[in-house]
Amino acid sequence: PFEADTVNSSLGHRALLVLVALIWAVSWRVIKVGIATVPPLWFACLRYLIAAGCLFAFVASRRALAVPPRADWPLVAVSAVLQLAAYSALTGIALTVLPPGRASVLAFSTPIWVVPIAAWWLGERLSRSGLVGVVLGLAGALVIASPSLQAGGKQVLSYALLMAAAGAWAISIVYIRAHRFSASALELAPWQMLAAAGILLPLALLVEGAPARIDSSGALSLAYVGPIATAFAYWAVVEVG
Repeated sequence: PFEADTVNSSLGHRALLVLVALIWAVSWRVIKVGIATVPPLWFACLRYLIAAGCLFAFVASRRALAVPPRADWPLVAVSAVLQLAAYSALTGIALTVLPPGRASVLAFSTPIWVVPIAAWWLGERLSRSGLVGVVLGLAGALVIASPSLQAGGKQVLSYALLMAAAGAWAISIVYIRAHRFSASALELAPWQMLAAAGILLPLALLVEGAPARIDSSGALSLAYVGPIATAFAYWAVVEVG
């Protein structure tokens, strides 16, 4: 029975990972639709505000809602700034110019940067295979972006924003790996989302002005990206571990 439970748990985790991968793959096209009517900074702000509400409700239903311990405040701040606010803002701006398929490949180039950052920051050994992977990953990113490098203009800047977003997420990942949690990752999640929304709100007001009325396509996009592609996906990743 124990082995059967272990196998079932493993299969369930794999199924969750596949589901999250599909949800995130679809989300890029959905975000592209959303930012056609909702400016990218406002879209990111509302995304995390909705996700925070969903996660606060979920964590409260498990009677685990509490203010994060002071030892976890730096993690909440780093994650909110780099993994959430910066990543969504930079990728959202890039998506106003680039197609979602190409943008998602470069934005998910995070592992390319995690390897050297972890080697420098955490003292992890950089293996030969890891170095080869970084070089091949950078070469692949260059191939994807090469047509735009020749054309110049907004597309070059958009690719630079995507690589910066991947780098910001990588720094956050390495920081999280080095952090010693006092509260669980799920208990911290709604506070990270709320902090990200709080960071993006003044930026959206400053750069994009007061929000306009959200039409049906923008509302439907946020209804998918906030509760499903953000809140549910975050829970699933934490659940898988």
